Amino acid sequence: MSDPADTQLTRDTYERLQAELEDLTTRGRVEIAALIETARALGDLKENGDYHAAKDSQGKMESRVRLLERMLKNATIVEGGGSGDGTVAPGSVVVLRYEGDGEDDTSDYFVGSIEERPGDLTVVSPGSPLGQALLGHAVGDTVEYAAPGGSLRVEIVKIGA
Repeated sequence: MSDPADTQLTRDTYERLQAELEDLTTRGRVEIAALIETARALGDLKENGDYHAAKDSQGKMESRVRLLERMLKNATIVEGGGSGDGTVAPGSVVVLRYEGDGEDDTSDYFVGSIEERPGDLTVVSPGSPLGQALLGHAVGDTVEYAAPGGSLRVEIVKIGA
């Protein structure tokens, strides 16, 4: 998972995540505390499924709160939807073909934060080796980047927003 310290977010996503954080730290914490209290009243905590489920939900919510706090504290606000000049920028959806693959063997990626991802596209962080190699390049360009298994080359087939 990418480091939240290098997260680039559009203004809309930043505000949506800020609202989610506010909701989790107010309404969410109150609701979880009430569920835990209700479950405690049922008796023996050792065999109390409602209590353990509420504590599990609390842990997941607090984990999300910590992630959002770090992400928002260190986020950089960027213009969304790509560069507008035909090159790859944060917010771009790119279609790539890896060197050696067939003409129709392509993959779609979203360059940006997973919080910005449209649909179920694979996310490439702008700070990752592939993301850094793609930024500023246009359709038809071939870029090379260092991957764990060695150097890879990809051709940019299409850029969308």
